[in-house]
Amino acid sequence: MTAQNDDRTPPVRSDRSPWNWLLLLPIVLPLLPFLFNAEEPALFGFPRFYWLQLAFIAVGVASTTIVYRMTRRRNGR
Repeated sequence: MTAQNDDRTPPVRSDRSPWNWLLLLPIVLPLLPFLFNAEEPALFGFPRFYWLQLAFIAVGVASTTIVYRMTRRRNGR
């Protein structure tokens, strides 16, 4: 007699959503040196390097939020 517990096994979760590729953006973007290779344009008196670092934080938060909202499970599943 074989025991079949198909009803009790949890469903296989797949984290292979294409939205996860968006998480590479905040990792790769700060590694591009040509973005930092100038002092101009200054924004509110801050050189490019400083305001670009703040912009990278905003890009990271935005991309993480988008990926979370697009890949979360609905209805408690």
